[in-house]
Amino acid sequence: MKIAANLSMLFTELPLRERVLAAMTAGFDGVEIQFPYELPAVALKEVLELTALPLVLINVPAGDLMSGGPGLASVPARQAEFDAALQEALTYAAMARPACINVLPGRLAEGVSREQALDCLAANLRKSAEAFASLGIRVLVEAINPIDMPGFLINTPEDLDTLLRAVDHPNLAVQYDLYHMARQGLDVAAGMRLLAGRIGHVQFADVPGRGAPGTGELAFPALLGALRDSGYSGWLGAEYKPGEVGTQASLGWLAQWQQRMCM
Repeated sequence: MKIAANLSMLFTELPLRERVLAAMTAGFDGVEIQFPYELPAVALKEVLELTALPLVLINVPAGDLMSGGPGLASVPARQAEFDAALQEALTYAAMARPACINVLPGRLAEGVSREQALDCLAANLRKSAEAFASLGIRVLVEAINPIDMPGFLINTPEDLDTLLRAVDHPNLAVQYDLYHMARQGLDVAAGMRLLAGRIGHVQFADVPGRGAPGTGELAFPALLGALRDSGYSGWLGAEYKPGEVGTQASLGWLAQWQQRMCM
């Protein structure tokens, strides 16, 4: 397993292009960016080539999701907007070449039943998985805890399991976030076992404050062992809030984790 810096949460005092350079200097193996679209794809490609860091993950644009709205992927009335977002992501990814792209399910929209939302989401995930397969880019879907994001449509490993079965596409996998599972008080390792073989990417932060490893309650050595036991050998995305100390001062865990990965 290798470790990627989530540049939407780390090194945020810098412009996005410079965050890639900062991640290289700090010793990360790769980078992920939630929504990189502020930076032209060619400029992102250039700095990635300069640093020799792989781009592990980006998200499909999600409309108003991050500002409190329902987003796009599970809202039938926003199908045209989702299709436009998918095309934007395809165009960007063709240049920036992320290994994976995440489709955020979003919140349950007013006036839409859960069944309607899930049907819409499954259709959009199938469409996305098919579209990105031609680029060799894996599509992911993520569960988010309803404490931090009330109304989010997909919350648990069981929700993800049901959704994967409904979509039934070989180019769709799970983005499994240790923080979002633990924040709900779920058995994080049990979720790994349920989804074994279908986890395409893992993100982490400590609980409850979403800080760096060691700032909260999660037993990361045991969880990393459970990941290995589940057969996962992919990327770990550091998606945490460094707090007032800043990103650089929060990285005391990084060298220790990388040493453990090599053992």
